[in-house]
Amino acid sequence: MSGGLPPGRFFLPGPTEVDAEVLAAQVTAMYGHRTDACRAVLREVDEGLRPFFGTTRPVLIGTLSATGFMEAAVRSGTRASVLSVVNGAFSGRFAQIAERCGRSVERLDVPWGRAIDPEVLDRRLSRGGVDAVTVVHSETSTGALAPLAAIGEVVGRYPDVLLLVDSVTGVGATPVRAEDWGLDVVLTGSQKGLAMPPGLAFAAVSERLLERARDLPDRGYYLDLVRYVERADDAQTPTTPALTLLHAAREQAHRMRAETPDGRFARHRALADACASAVGRWRAGGMDVSVLAPVGERSPTVTCIELPPDRGGPEVVAGVRERGYVIGGGYGRLEQRTIRIGHMGDHSLEALAGVLEAVEAELHPGLRA
Repeated sequence: MSGGLPPGRFFLPGPTEVDAEVLAAQVTAMYGHRTDACRAVLREVDEGLRPFFGTTRPVLIGTLSATGFMEAAVRSGTRASVLSVVNGAFSGRFAQIAERCGRSVERLDVPWGRAIDPEVLDRRLSRGGVDAVTVVHSETSTGALAPLAAIGEVVGRYPDVLLLVDSVTGVGATPVRAEDWGLDVVLTGSQKGLAMPPGLAFAAVSERLLERARDLPDRGYYLDLVRYVERADDAQTPTTPALTLLHAAREQAHRMRAETPDGRFARHRALADACASAVGRWRAGGMDVSVLAPVGERSPTVTCIELPPDRGGPEVVAGVRERGYVIGGGYGRLEQRTIRIGHMGDHSLEALAGVLEAVEAELHPGLRA
């Protein structure tokens, strides 16, 4: 259950609902983390997640939020000057992290709800002056999906520029091919598309980044990605991991592999399409609503819906909660004029139909309780 609700009624854009079997896997006796037993669990999580990262290299496992690996990516993957693609609150956070790590940051601003045009990025990189690009794959605050393969192709034209990617609401729900697309860091958290309990973060890193990191004197200690990779080669973590969370991650990794990456990606795309179709029907029926991100730029994991001028986001969220469902409010500058439906993890079309009915009833004047 989520927040006192039965399964299938919790549609936050993270943390997402977690299956009861995955939660139950956390109930385990303690044992040493420098043991073969722990190595076995870490290997199973690593190997289970590699297809979802598109990597043959170890998937790094950290007991921290994805924000921790964002900072690690900056400390281990940037020298001095960073170009941050900013099209929402979380891409703005990536830029802020780089600034607070002492890097010179230039923001390449994109309207909220839109994705970066790779040609615009190419024109900026052609002028030089930066050694890394930060980008958010699936911008959770707006529901916009970046064309990551095309971005990787553009950044790959500049050998001294690394590409650092936040795919917090992407990995596990939409294709990510770290090696094929030239992603030097791609990271996520456990509580989004992977549908695990919060508290773990995962990342795949390139050899290019490690080569750079080894020459950086200020990459820190706790967030040093070189240390993470060195310990991952021995199926270990640099510091004590959250053992109970690892057992939940192992259980969910097995479930994800059974569904297969293609099956999981198709299900998430069907969920996003169903959500967009519902908003289209409401609009055709005279309701002043729309999906913020345009067709072709929509995330498969979160739909951000623009509300009628006379309705506020917090009010609608509260009304939907009274109808038995949890959804997300607007985020940052979009708090008042949008709501967000998180359809990621293990949700079904049947469950999504229920929350869409609740949202429609709350928004339609003739159907309000």
